[in-house]
Amino acid sequence: MRLPRENIDLPEDRGCLQWVLGIPLALSYIPALCTCWTALSMRPDPDDEVLRGDVRFLAGCCLVLCLVGLLITITPLFRRTMGRWWFALPFLLATVAYVRAQTV
Repeated sequence: MRLPRENIDLPEDRGCLQWVLGIPLALSYIPALCTCWTALSMRPDPDDEVLRGDVRFLAGCCLVLCLVGLLITITPLFRRTMGRWWFALPFLLATVAYVRAQTV
């Protein structure tokens, strides 16, 4: 008679693991948030092409950092351990950065 296999991923064990796995995501999303905020706070004049290029560059940097965070999040370990709300932040930041780059 075989005993049922005990689940390794117990809910009470996820607390510390979520904190440890949240560090690489935070290291990706905090600079993305800063670059997105900087791109949103810059107000270039209509004839200032250099500052408009800088805003587009910052928005592109935010998109790249969000993509890195999203690639980290879709790994099986992160999907199994972390909640689904970690997918919302890169999509939200990337959408805001893309809209800012297009409307500058």
